[in-house]
Amino acid sequence: MPRLGSWIEPFPEGIFVKPANAWVDPSQPKERALITHGHADHARGGHGAVWATPETLAIMDVRYGQQSAQPVAYGESVRIGEVEVSFVPAGHVLGSAQIVLDYAGQRVVVSGDYKRRPDPTCAPFVVTPCDIFITEATFGLPVFHHPDTGSEIDRLLHRLHAEPGRCVLVGAYALGKAQRVIAELRARGHEDPIYYHGAMERLCNLYEELGVPLGELRPVAGAKKEEFVGRIILCPPSALNDRWSRRLPDPVTAMASGWMRIRQRARQKNVELPLIISDHADWDELTQTIRDASPSEVWITHGREDALKHWCMLHQVKARELHLVGYEDEDE
Repeated sequence: MPRLGSWIEPFPEGIFVKPANAWVDPSQPKERALITHGHADHARGGHGAVWATPETLAIMDVRYGQQSAQPVAYGESVRIGEVEVSFVPAGHVLGSAQIVLDYAGQRVVVSGDYKRRPDPTCAPFVVTPCDIFITEATFGLPVFHHPDTGSEIDRLLHRLHAEPGRCVLVGAYALGKAQRVIAELRARGHEDPIYYHGAMERLCNLYEELGVPLGELRPVAGAKKEEFVGRIILCPPSALNDRWSRRLPDPVTAMASGWMRIRQRARQKNVELPLIISDHADWDELTQTIRDASPSEVWITHGREDALKHWCMLHQVKARELHLVGYEDEDE
């Protein structure tokens, strides 16, 4: 039997699985790529063959054009080279997966990005016991404890109803976060039309095509200013303070992000209503997941690696930092 993990090699541009001759979430074009989810810092165009869930492949088709696709649904497995590969839900966004690699009696799980709390737009995280757990650490500091999502949505609706002459403009990442905010609003009984920036149209349409109901959505383009009064409008974070937003009637600026826990970030972006809604695991979720997966080793891809590595060491779990490059968490 090979030394534990010797067949998995991290490089700055991704994780190389030697007996499969394949890369996990490579930041550069590769002949064979295994993709955890559709966010642009993990899924890029230009690869040869691509293995991913059907939903992730559909997202990549929208963003990069048709892929040389090898779809693998949750619960299925494929053999690539000498490695048995399967995809299990990560709970991050629609189609997101942990990649399970079985070789020579060893199991390695590459988490990609993940969260443990419920999300009406994607399958929930599935714990997979393993020998090596390769995890993110975007919010890998004890200060990060995400509040209940429903309470944050209630704050948004309260502000909307408290100032009926204004609108609420919510900055949210175009893939995953925007659709989750919409679905969470619907779950709290908000059935009014929700307006969106044009950059969100293709992905919102795709979510509905893939079976995620979002209710009545309307594009901002072509609508009159008075139509926005008393409404919720979604846009990419970069458009919050852009010239685009000047057409709106005295908007309350909000942003949905785990980084809204840090007040300075909210002030820097001129956010009136910070909404702490994250698609990443917080500190308690990260540490509980390591306990649940019960690995012999933890490898940390990106984020606040030092604190999570220290926690692992305190709990007698061997840990290392991989220092992968190209993963962005600014808008998360």
